[in-house]
Amino acid sequence: MEIGQLEAFLTAVRLHSFSRAASELGVTQPTLSTRILLLESDLGEPLFSRIGRGVRLTDAGRTFLPYAQRALDTLERGKETVVASRTAATGRLHIGAARGISSAVLPGILETFHERYPAVDVAIKTGRSSEVLEWVLSEQIQVGVSRALNHPEVVTTHLYDEEIVLVTHPEHRFTKDGHASIYEVGSEPLIIYDKESTYFVLMDRVCREAGIVPNIAMDLDSIESTKRMIERGLGVSFLPYKSVEREFGMGTLAHVQLEEGHRITLPTAAMVRRASSYGPLVTAFLDLLQSMYGSAEEEGEAD
Repeated sequence: MEIGQLEAFLTAVRLHSFSRAASELGVTQPTLSTRILLLESDLGEPLFSRIGRGVRLTDAGRTFLPYAQRALDTLERGKETVVASRTAATGRLHIGAARGISSAVLPGILETFHERYPAVDVAIKTGRSSEVLEWVLSEQIQVGVSRALNHPEVVTTHLYDEEIVLVTHPEHRFTKDGHASIYEVGSEPLIIYDKESTYFVLMDRVCREAGIVPNIAMDLDSIESTKRMIERGLGVSFLPYKSVEREFGMGTLAHVQLEEGHRITLPTAAMVRRASSYGPLVTAFLDLLQSMYGSAEEEGEAD
């Protein structure tokens, strides 16, 4: 199995045509067809159904597609790393971030990084913290920034603790005194962001430890959508402070303290695949995080 065969396969899939794929790759159509036939021979299964001038993936082709793409992506990142191996001034850095961090925290980090390394391109993937960990393990990204998760093959470096706060409409009854009982919160329509997220698990635990069952009115998959619902007076929510700091300053949302002193915090961390050394781009980015969050501590040996 050769790189040229994978390139022929992926280009034909993208263009839905052997002839157009051959033209884009700068080879003859017989050459491209031979590469794909050799690939099919290696796999022992046809990858395409040939229909007239068009091509369509077989079940085997659809199964093989993501692995072929991942293989070429990994090779491309390897090439980029080698090219930039002597300096962090140029290259491409692949970062993964939890969605809340990506919208509220990462822009400030990348602004500073770009000031120091203006020629470096940054590719970003966003998802749940658990997905960021998987991307680090599968080397789809070089650095993950998310809620701190531990794995024996990953070095997790603590950056800061994110406080999860009760957020309401500015004219909500809770805002009169600036505080509310967790038991009062239990009777309010609660708008939650991502029921599978780490922050919701912690918030749910606090409610249940107080003996109340949250009255969940809406379950959304976006912090921005959650904020818009609260602004319309449709409920209250618990959200990461940094994600609503701007709205607090503008007065479109209000921060209410819990009377019982409950405090929900989530450790936020940088994660990299464990290795003896890292390239200059990764090292430069980690150094920047260290300078921005001076209390960073490695939690590398994980359960």
